[in-house]
Amino acid sequence: MGVEKTQEARVQAKLPELQHRNFRNDEFWRDIPGWSAVTRDEFADHRWQTKNSIRKIDQAKKILGKLLTEEVYQDMVEGQKITPMNIRITPYIFALIDWDNAADDPLRKQFLPLGSQFLEDHPFYLEDSLGEDDDSPVPMIIHRYPDKVLFLPTSICPVYCSYCTRSRLIGGSTESVEKETYGANQKNWEAAFDYLMKMPLIEDVVISGGDAYMLTPAQIEFIGESLLKIPHIRRVRFATKGIAIFPQKVLTDDAWLGALKKVHRLAISYGKQVVVHTHFSCPREITKWSQMAMDRLFQMGIIVRNQAVLQAGVNDKVEDMVLLTRALSYLNVQPYYVYQHDMVPGCEHFRTTLREAVELEKAVRGTTAGFNTPTFVCDLPGGGGKRHVASYEYYDEENGISVWRAPYVKPNEYFLYFDPIHKLSAEAQERWRDKEQHQVMIDAAVEKSGVKAKLNG
Repeated sequence: MGVEKTQEARVQAKLPELQHRNFRNDEFWRDIPGWSAVTRDEFADHRWQTKNSIRKIDQAKKILGKLLTEEVYQDMVEGQKITPMNIRITPYIFALIDWDNAADDPLRKQFLPLGSQFLEDHPFYLEDSLGEDDDSPVPMIIHRYPDKVLFLPTSICPVYCSYCTRSRLIGGSTESVEKETYGANQKNWEAAFDYLMKMPLIEDVVISGGDAYMLTPAQIEFIGESLLKIPHIRRVRFATKGIAIFPQKVLTDDAWLGALKKVHRLAISYGKQVVVHTHFSCPREITKWSQMAMDRLFQMGIIVRNQAVLQAGVNDKVEDMVLLTRALSYLNVQPYYVYQHDMVPGCEHFRTTLREAVELEKAVRGTTAGFNTPTFVCDLPGGGGKRHVASYEYYDEENGISVWRAPYVKPNEYFLYFDPIHKLSAEAQERWRDKEQHQVMIDAAVEKSGVKAKLNG
């Protein structure tokens, strides 16, 4: 049997179309000077991963030694003066970065910003781009769709993503942003549970934050059991990027996984669902560790879905998105959503045009089964919710203005999404430099969309 498996692996390695089945399994962390003596057992320990997470630029410099050039180091220092997010990176992800080409590496881009990469924010960026605060009836609850809410019991994550849509809350205060973050505290959740019990239409609760990975086993059980005992709640989703950036926790933190398993079994006994939503962004994040973690969850019968964010230089190439989609499917992770990047501060270099998203979905669709093909969506600025990227009312590609409606979510409003200015034509960029032209361009797009007539009719 062992010989057959080895032969199969050799065949797969030679066929490009089977690349999605080949997962890195070498001791890649030993290439990092500071971790050259770390054993596989140590690297596998979730406690070691947490203890050795990178939180400061100087810590990264010490660990990397000669691998970090002075130029990149100084660029990282400048990045920390601008970014709205602090650094927190697990050794797993840090060691997967290609430090010979750190500037272009998709993992470095997501978690270690360089000062040279930042672009001026779009004139219509918003700290709370999705209007979550306006749709928050009580603290930690966002209620936008009639039967679904988002519950944010913590603002802490195992890694801090540079492209975070909640950078106004997550990642601690930086040189450029002051924040009021919060940890997981059961006493602070009472108003949220009271609200949920009083709203009989709610059937679906997403537990996010922050990140559900950072909840203790007792908190996982308390939240899960409390929600499942509410009669009208049918579905509970634990949202965590952890499987993608910290698979060792699934493999070695038996108490945490045991709590999730207990809640999952309780849901089944009630005829309800408990699933996990995770966040793989690019194929480079997927290794044998990812496969082992998913195998463990799959054996428990826990469904895992993936939600990615479309990012320039990370996953905006057709071949990368197809590979990511196929690799996730092979791991028993269902590709669910790919989000158009939100218009939040410090992220203009990550954003793509709406046209790029539409064309990318066209290219991905048909490469695998429909149920394993992600839906590309734009989460509308101002709280219109998720809309398919091609469902706009009108798209002025020249000026990068799209006009949208969300008839059921907010029937009496229209919404605007703006492409990154640096990707527009020179003439359009010149118009955007003239503040007096901003409203003129917007009014023209809205007029051509016909949304006002639809709203009035």
